Amino acid sequence: QCTEPQKLFNIANELLHTEEAYVKRLHLLDQVFCTKLSEAGISSEVITGIFSNISSIYCFHGQFLLPELKTRITQEWSVNPRLGDILQKLAPFLKMYGEYVKNFDRAMDIVNTCMQRSSPFKDVVQNIQKQEVCGNLTLQHHMLEPVQRIPRYELLLKDYLKKLPEESPDRKDAEKSLELISTAANHSNAAIRKMEKMHKLLEVYERLGGEEDIVNPANELIKEGHIQKLSAKNGTAQDRYLFLFNSMVLYCVPKLRLIGQKFSVREKMDIAGLQVQEIAKQNVAHTFSITGKKRSLELQARTEEEKREWIHVIQATIEKHKQNSETFRAFNSSFSQEEEHLPDSSIASTSSVESMPGTDGGGTLGGSDSSRKSSKSKRDKEKQACKSCSESFNSITKRRHHCKQCGAVICAKCSEFKPLADNSRHNRVCKECFLQLPASPCSPGVEAVGEQKKRLAAEKQSILAAENSLFSSYLQFLEKGKTWYKMWVTIPKSEPLVLYLQGSSQDGRSPRPIPLPGYEVSLPGSGEKFEVKHVFKLCQSHQTLYFSAEEEELQMKWMEILTKAAKGETEDTAEGLSNP
Repeated sequence: QCTEPQKLFNIANELLHTEEAYVKRLHLLDQVFCTKLSEAGISSEVITGIFSNISSIYCFHGQFLLPELKTRITQEWSVNPRLGDILQKLAPFLKMYGEYVKNFDRAMDIVNTCMQRSSPFKDVVQNIQKQEVCGNLTLQHHMLEPVQRIPRYELLLKDYLKKLPEESPDRKDAEKSLELISTAANHSNAAIRKMEKMHKLLEVYERLGGEEDIVNPANELIKEGHIQKLSAKNGTAQDRYLFLFNSMVLYCVPKLRLIGQKFSVREKMDIAGLQVQEIAKQNVAHTFSITGKKRSLELQARTEEEKREWIHVIQATIEKHKQNSETFRAFNSSFSQEEEHLPDSSIASTSSVESMPGTDGGGTLGGSDSSRKSSKSKRDKEKQACKSCSESFNSITKRRHHCKQCGAVICAKCSEFKPLADNSRHNRVCKECFLQLPASPCSPGVEAVGEQKKRLAAEKQSILAAENSLFSSYLQFLEKGKTWYKMWVTIPKSEPLVLYLQGSSQDGRSPRPIPLPGYEVSLPGSGEKFEVKHVFKLCQSHQTLYFSAEEEELQMKWMEILTKAAKGETEDTAEGLSNP
């Protein structure tokens, strides 16, 4: 049996070995997949959309965390057997993982779309996947590694703390590390569950030979299995296979192949309007039928238990789909009523102009209808992006909502729930209205949440205030296009390796965090010309951020501070510096 100190060393050694393997995976993503796709001419927008901030994550682990773990465990463990102090340094970098995990769903969508529609993209990815370094795993599997890494730190730390003596000098640091890492692990675990669901769909998609486009975040595989289909002509049983999804049933014919397509889709039946029931047939046991809008199938299970399970699962899926549809219809109804009460001056003004004598409309009904269509089209275009974060809406991962207080078009991420004066229900409102609205007296719990939100907002503003920062000032900022924006730029004392960008208080956006390790700080190249003066830039992989200072002295100060932070240096960063 191992002694307690030996058990602690074994855990530390396991952490080191898994960290070495993890850094190799990050190298594969950043230096192989990312680089080869870029060399193949794939646009930087697509590459950034897929790999997000993987360069920062790779830089931190490869240049900072792994070397520290290696030195501690292989050279210093006999005199300083500790892990908590090193892992606590991971805390400021959890923001990097938050950004990667938040982008993960979108990244999966882009990969799936590009694999289907872009031959150069598909060729590069498949060529790399054939290499030994990939271990017969897909790009999507390797992209999951950063999402899985945080929960693994959590498990190792829990095991380490169980074996760590109460009086150990490392206990306090280890407990603090576990607290910070566990919070981040919750977000990663949710992304892992989504990824597992997507992998199931990809697997079924390949087994169907790509006949049905089922790889969609809205789809969920509920049940699959062999079944017998009873012929309507002579009652003979034929081998078939069912895939039950949350929105459809795929009725398939098995193909006797060792590789490639395993099933051919014979019928696709929507869950909406589907009926399932037990049937009794002479000389045939365990039978039931499913009836859709276009076709009815008589099926036979192998056992009575299997039959009941199919009927139960299909019926439960039908009921759940009905409930979701009713909820959606109720939402649409309230949404339509909202639209009717929203002020629309463009419609009124255009209609009144067209109804004036001498105009082409001539006051006719047709002219008025035309103007309404035109105005509605214009209004719809204006509502294609969230008011707060400016990200475009889509029907799956970025749904459109309305603030029940001011009518602004927002996404779920930029909204909160609060009871309004005219009802006791929780209504979706934008964050700005959430902070401004008084809480309902009948809802003390919500009032507490509102106070908490105010406190968190105040704390964030306090962190970004000049007196709480290592260095801060106003700078002009440019990321894409030609428009420069004035930003309050700060490095908080509490997070010395994170740069925050804050726009005007009226734009409703949260401060944007930029973890600095992994970025290169430099002046613009000879081919980069700008109208503004004193420009410097932050570069990382395929992302470049430009800043412009009012004076050369301020430009030099920022470049010095950012260069140190990009190398992971926090000590003495603020020595001799004062905020302008």
